[in-house]
Amino acid sequence: MIQIESKIPAQGVTIFSVMSAMAQRLNALNMSQGFPDFPAPPALLDALTQATQDGFNQYASGDGLLSLREQLAQLFLQRDQLQLDPMNEITITPGATIGLFSAIHAVVNSGDEVIIFDPSYDSYAPSVKLAGGIPVHIPLQTPHFNVDWNIVEQAINHKTRMIIVNTPHNPTGAIWSKQDWLQLIALIEDKNIIVLSDEVYEHLIYDGQRHYSALSFPELRERSFVVGSFGKTFHVTGWKTGYCIATPALMQVFRQIYQFTNFCGVTPVQMALATFMAKHPEHITQLSGFYQAKRDLFNVGLKESRFQFTPSQGTYFQNLDYSAIRPDLNDIEMCQYLAEQHSIVAIPVSAFYQKTPEDLRLIRFCFAKKHDTLQQAGQILSAV
Repeated sequence: MIQIESKIPAQGVTIFSVMSAMAQRLNALNMSQGFPDFPAPPALLDALTQATQDGFNQYASGDGLLSLREQLAQLFLQRDQLQLDPMNEITITPGATIGLFSAIHAVVNSGDEVIIFDPSYDSYAPSVKLAGGIPVHIPLQTPHFNVDWNIVEQAINHKTRMIIVNTPHNPTGAIWSKQDWLQLIALIEDKNIIVLSDEVYEHLIYDGQRHYSALSFPELRERSFVVGSFGKTFHVTGWKTGYCIATPALMQVFRQIYQFTNFCGVTPVQMALATFMAKHPEHITQLSGFYQAKRDLFNVGLKESRFQFTPSQGTYFQNLDYSAIRPDLNDIEMCQYLAEQHSIVAIPVSAFYQKTPEDLRLIRFCFAKKHDTLQQAGQILSAV
């Protein structure tokens, strides 16, 4: 008999699939996975239709349509005063996850160590392991999920090849301040360490705060990959279109890997995004206010509940502390309880940890939902 040994044997079905299946089975309100339940902008959908009718249905350049790369370069110029070369520094990818995977495999070799801050997006560690690397998990400091820079300094050694940053942060909604970036720079400026910055929620920043990209810092410019997502920004997660930005030297090794993981992104989708971005720049400028209103509506609905929380600084996720309600349950059990007894589904934050803190009593809700959905969620949770 043929025997196959898995390269990542401990990797089972993701918690997102488990909880979404539970929501469907119980006909419960699904607040778990991070996708909107409202439609994309009509003008964007019209642009997709027009792109297909205009014949943009064959392979695009492996690096992405130049028109979309030019729109992205313009965006970074306006927001960060950063001049990017669309030809040599930007690659359009079919989703952010494959961009993360390709960046990791471009520079991580067998035995290299990669620092990951927990809780962390679930693709990071498996991608590192598949490259032969060793994930080094450093827990963020609760309750505000800050980085303990003393721990980071102690973790860095001659094997450290990469540090993965995620800001705004999934699942906690925390954002990196300018001081966080300066602390990182001080630790690695004289070392051969690459930064992989996952910035897929870059436009979802609240309460007047600012998003700092790794590319904003000259000291990091030559050593950073930045990955983003059009799907998050334009309410079309199913279009699976993202990007990676890096200097020409880093982009060259990125593309060497990327060309064999996926030849190119979906052509009419790229054309539609480029057209919409050119005609509707207001979509991005209004995005933080749009989602902050949803965050606030969800949180106002919890005023009468026993859940405790700090309003999310970014992303479209809100964590709730249930320790005043059922401290006897871990977060997986709490999510099961809410699904089975109250017909609402969330994500246990422990799913984002290698080693879960014993006192963790947090569950994650997605507020990228219609107002009616958010109000219904508030009513359910207030009755728990």
